[in-house]
Amino acid sequence: MSTTTRRRATFTTLTVSEVRPLTSDSVEVTFAVPPELQEDFDYAPGQYVALRTELEGQEVRRSYSICTEPTPGEIRVAIKRDIGGLFSNWANESLKPGDQMEVMNPSGAFVSKTAITSMNNPAKLAEEAVAQRSDVHLVAFAAGSGITPIMAIARSVLAASKDSTFDLVYANRSASDVMFAEELGDLKDRYPSRLAVHHVLSREQRINPLLTGRIDEEKLSDLLDKVLRVKDTDEWFLCGPFELVQMARDSLAARGVEEDNIRFELFTTGRPDRPEGQRGRKVEADPEGENVQIEFTLDGLTGQIASPVVSGETVLNAALRARPDVPFACAGGVCGTCRAKVVSGDFEMEENFALESDEVDAGYVLTCQTRPTSKQLVVDYDA
Repeated sequence: MSTTTRRRATFTTLTVSEVRPLTSDSVEVTFAVPPELQEDFDYAPGQYVALRTELEGQEVRRSYSICTEPTPGEIRVAIKRDIGGLFSNWANESLKPGDQMEVMNPSGAFVSKTAITSMNNPAKLAEEAVAQRSDVHLVAFAAGSGITPIMAIARSVLAASKDSTFDLVYANRSASDVMFAEELGDLKDRYPSRLAVHHVLSREQRINPLLTGRIDEEKLSDLLDKVLRVKDTDEWFLCGPFELVQMARDSLAARGVEEDNIRFELFTTGRPDRPEGQRGRKVEADPEGENVQIEFTLDGLTGQIASPVVSGETVLNAALRARPDVPFACAGGVCGTCRAKVVSGDFEMEENFALESDEVDAGYVLTCQTRPTSKQLVVDYDA
């Protein structure tokens, strides 16, 4: 099965086999994947899984990138504690081996187009690498826990070809906040001439002033012009908060880097005024007022639901009122789990940080961000 093929997003109960501290406020969690589920949990370096559990009487879903190269029998994610974060604090304080949790099969498009994408098959991985250019040069910008998918991509790309090279710019507050510090050191020792790691610390003084302080537009320009080989880079990976990712995208575009060569993934949309939803909010059709008809197909079954125009309800929210198994993870336009194809009708999609331009052109939308503007909207989650 191709790892880039879209799969129906489904949750499966997996057992935690290890919880390993990374820093004082982050852990690496390993889930055991039994042989009969190995195909379902195949993944490409850079993809993520959604986790679902019940905390304090409510369902909680969170998405986390897989942090290792494809390894049969396991899925590893890194969870960094957020201030006030219900799930992340619980995971750092209470999650232990033997616990069980619902895990969605891997998804996401934050994967390399120029390098390997095969999973759980070292022989095929090497075979594919030979068939492609072997001297690709990739550059990644990561901040904080944004290193998680980058670790999987860097490990896989460097292992796939003896000629591939990788530059990583990794921003943190201090050295103690650096996740996977030991693993990055080991990777550098293994590939001393092919991996360059540039640690930028905002609250610690470094010998090189370019690597001290926050990455603002001036520092980013200096890094791009003096440290990184922009013209020789085949692909760029950006993972972090909205402001950093958008600034990097704008700077690369200004230097003539094609959009198709820039992969990006966000922590959040950067919109604190819009908290991420965990379930469909309560909306009821108004028999006296104006309603729109939303029709959706999921797993071959078609459902219809009336949505009041005045509610401004999203397609996802409406669908969840009819079927609680409609796929979603972040509900913030970031992860892409709620992707569906518009069959008919008019709509507006407010945010999109997950779909590629060719997917949008083909009629796909993020249902968590899509609202109908016609009297009827028909979408297909199975398309």
